[in-house]
Amino acid sequence: MYGDDIHLWLHRIRAERLRDEVRAAGRAPHRRTRPARARVLRTRLGWTLVEVGLRLATPRLPRSGLAARFDH
Repeated sequence: MYGDDIHLWLHRIRAERLRDEVRAAGRAPHRRTRPARARVLRTRLGWTLVEVGLRLATPRLPRSGLAARFDH
């Protein structure tokens, strides 16, 4: 059938472009990574937001009269 190997041509083109990108990245100066302190702060902030979200998403159990009597 006509065009059966089109996926091979597309694969070769993509592979060649990826190789070119790798070669170009090897010559480019490396970017600095974020300082460790900023990463720690960002991680802590992220987990705090997750905790707040979970607290907001968790339904509160209604206090029944029986539980209220044993609270004294």
